[in-house]
Amino acid sequence: MADLMNRPAVLLVLHDVAPSTWADYQPFVEAVDALGNVPMTWLVVPDFHRHDNLDAHPDFRRLLSERVARGDELALHGFFHDDQEPRPRTPRDWFMRRVYTHEGEFYRLSHEAALARLRAGIEMFQRYDWPLHGFVAPAWLMSEGTRLALSELPLRYTSDPQHLYRLPDFTPIDAPGLVWSARSAWRRGLSKILSEQREQRWRQAPVIRLGLHPVDMRHGFSREYWRNTLERLLTDGRVPMTKINWLAQQRDQLEHAA
Repeated sequence: MADLMNRPAVLLVLHDVAPSTWADYQPFVEAVDALGNVPMTWLVVPDFHRHDNLDAHPDFRRLLSERVARGDELALHGFFHDDQEPRPRTPRDWFMRRVYTHEGEFYRLSHEAALARLRAGIEMFQRYDWPLHGFVAPAWLMSEGTRLALSELPLRYTSDPQHLYRLPDFTPIDAPGLVWSARSAWRRGLSKILSEQREQRWRQAPVIRLGLHPVDMRHGFSREYWRNTLERLLTDGRVPMTKINWLAQQRDQLEHAA
């Protein structure tokens, strides 16, 4: 056990998990399962794009419960994963909400709206007896109201592309992540180049996150990149873990050092 705690980790994270995206992920998940014990963190959207409510999909909920029993982690990933707030009023807001993404659900929410939506997500997890430790905002975008709401709730972490944050005080922990923009061939090509450079730069990092999206799974080029990268990192000796288990390991190491 001590040897495992001292080895670097890889965290496999599936974004935008919903009944309608399972068909994209299923072949990849089955391939990962065939590698052996590789736990994953599933970022679950309770009502993806407002037409994919988990309450209406018992078979998919059963699948998620089976993944939890297997050792995977489910985290809350927004509630609707869309942005229907009033239109942008500044150039920065227009860029963030219309160019960078159309799905920054929590980017403009007030404290009250964010708190209500977060509580609704927490209640759904409780209904189905799914342990819940983390929240990841769609596109990692959060308003100050969202940050305040998170500080008031019994969640243990949130994240951005390069960090995990312990809640409620948002203590940052370096956790570099690879993520692709796979909507077009040129984006996929550029993403591969950048990811390979970053992986080399992070060879000595204690942890590397692999942040997958459904669109990545729709193209053999990106799908094979993720599978090959995961296998390479495992072969290099990285231990596959869920986010919450890796955070717990970091806490234990700090307590032991103290």
